[in-house]
Amino acid sequence: MTSLASQLRRINDRLAIVVGLVLLACVVFTLVEIIARRLGGSLGGVDEISGYVMAVTTSWGISYALTEQAHVRIDLLRQRLVPLGRAIFDILSLLCLSGTAIVVAWRGWGVLEKTLSTGARANTPLETPLWIPQLLWWAGWVWFAVSACILLLTVLVKFASSDYKSVDSIAGARGEA
Repeated sequence: MTSLASQLRRINDRLAIVVGLVLLACVVFTLVEIIARRLGGSLGGVDEISGYVMAVTTSWGISYALTEQAHVRIDLLRQRLVPLGRAIFDILSLLCLSGTAIVVAWRGWGVLEKTLSTGARANTPLETPLWIPQLLWWAGWVWFAVSACILLLTVLVKFASSDYKSVDSIAGARGEA
């Protein structure tokens, strides 16, 4: 099961590279827009596209943060506990995170479904079909929910075999002494 967590981490590492490249492209696009404005022209739509890019890359990036144990945690009590207690806190943390991700993905589908049924477009000069950024955003949340559930199941298996060290390495607080 730990290899499953390792595979998930490798996938999220690759996704993080893609997300980083998309953000870099957005920066280049913005710089070209700034230069074009200085020269009296404009590409148009840079702010709109940048907003979509930020939403989409955030939804995909949270899975990377999860597998890198980079989500903010308040571990005042956890760090004072024995390994069994820390493992229970880690499971509770992943359970809450998985539940939240599932709810957001579930509710996000309703938004996307409505957009698809109405053919909604952005009220901007680009008139972007809203299903495009919404689908990419929603897919990121679905992947986050899947990632969180995979880690939760992996941690539960490790917990059941009393392998608290593996629970800590998969779901514990990063950089904890």
